[in-house]
Amino acid sequence: MEKPRSATMESSKPLRFRVAQKTDAALIHHMVSELSAFLGDTEKHVARAEDYAEHGFGDVPAFEAVIAELDGEAVGMCLYFNSFSTWQGKPGFYVQDLYVSNKARGLGLGRKLIEQVAAIGRDRGCCYLRLSVDAANLSAQGFYEACGFQWSESEKIFAVKGDAFRVLSGGSSGGQEA
Repeated sequence: MEKPRSATMESSKPLRFRVAQKTDAALIHHMVSELSAFLGDTEKHVARAEDYAEHGFGDVPAFEAVIAELDGEAVGMCLYFNSFSTWQGKPGFYVQDLYVSNKARGLGLGRKLIEQVAAIGRDRGCCYLRLSVDAANLSAQGFYEACGFQWSESEKIFAVKGDAFRVLSGGSSGGQEA
């Protein structure tokens, strides 16, 4: 994998970006927990650190992440995975989560993390980044627009999960066969 670039914050504190390793599974879990708390969705975050270790690292990882460290302390993360545009015939990345700790907010770290992921994508032949934003998180929407993302008027996100997913996939629901 490409090495993320180093940078220096305006405060002249050393900032380093690195690719997440399996040993970062607990750190990733912690950051996603913090993000879910920030969004008021702690009950929805049911993943365990072991889930991140199992699915994020191995022969075919389900995701990758870039970790930002300020003075040697992890203060941010951008978690993403491969995507493909059938209309453009090109790969891209879907940004699942962008997290910056409270102590590092306002330093431009979120944009720098997005730039790191975009550079990795460019080096792999990707031509886009996609993401979705919590409808109530207006500050995040403004942030992504400032980074150059455009709101899609023509698309709506649908999801199927839980019992509905089990039924759709031919599994059982609530102990009953579908």
